[in-house]
Amino acid sequence: MKLGFIGLGAMGTPMALRLLHAGHAVRGFDLRPGAADALLAAGGSAARSAADAAHGADLLWLMVVSGEQAGSVLFEHGAAAALPAGAIVCLSCTQPPALAAATAERLSSMGLHALDAPVSGGVKGAHAGTLTVMCGGDTAVLQRARPALEAVGTRVFHCGHAAGMGSTAKMINQLLCGVHIAAAAEAMHLAERAGVSTATMHEIIGVSAGNSWMWGDRGPRMMMDDPPVTSAVDIFVKDLGIVLGEARALKAGLPLTSSAMQMFLAASGLGHGAADDSQVIRAYRALNGAGPVR
Repeated sequence: MKLGFIGLGAMGTPMALRLLHAGHAVRGFDLRPGAADALLAAGGSAARSAADAAHGADLLWLMVVSGEQAGSVLFEHGAAAALPAGAIVCLSCTQPPALAAATAERLSSMGLHALDAPVSGGVKGAHAGTLTVMCGGDTAVLQRARPALEAVGTRVFHCGHAAGMGSTAKMINQLLCGVHIAAAAEAMHLAERAGVSTATMHEIIGVSAGNSWMWGDRGPRMMMDDPPVTSAVDIFVKDLGIVLGEARALKAGLPLTSSAMQMFLAASGLGHGAADDSQVIRAYRALNGAGPVR
């Protein structure tokens, strides 16, 4: 399959490499200078623009930050117009379900097929090819795209025939991710305040009933002064904002999500928006003071 891939970031690059190693021809594009170097070194090719990446592709994969960015790439920068009739656009950004549906409708009017296919599993999953892919779209389109989807993910779920259903599933996943990170930070900060070894506490919880995937993954980074960024605080400000916006439309009360959002907003307001999302713990430290109580 001939693929265009736009968004060669921390997750996009390993995903593009997995696709390349699975035997697909991959032409990548990213605005950042040098972002395509790893793809080039592995035998892929670099596009000069978003439209160039899309030209002649059977499938165009967008691993960008938001639905608004996806729309800009597709319609303002000419990627959709450069695709051949019948091509598939794989939308892997986290976005409101209604925006995914609107983008799919606009692509359909151009003779193109959309697959609303956000992913979960983080940078580790992208490197290992073990992502979870949540798909909304026509069954036949999903089957055409499946060889590419299975190159990056071990679990491909068909969430519904309408675009927006994949984004709905991802939104619910992000609700839990944000709440779990905030809960882990709250527990880790309490250990700090109580004077308990956070390393010991992390090990204890890791083998106890209170464990979670986020405690295991984010906990060690909460103990670091300046951890590497795998997902930023402001990403969860965006994602939890999507959750709460959809909940408002559905008239669904989400008190835990709202509380988690306040802590991510506080961390961002303190100037930590670009820090790793584990650093939501800094909002707790600002709220209560950093050191142990004697």
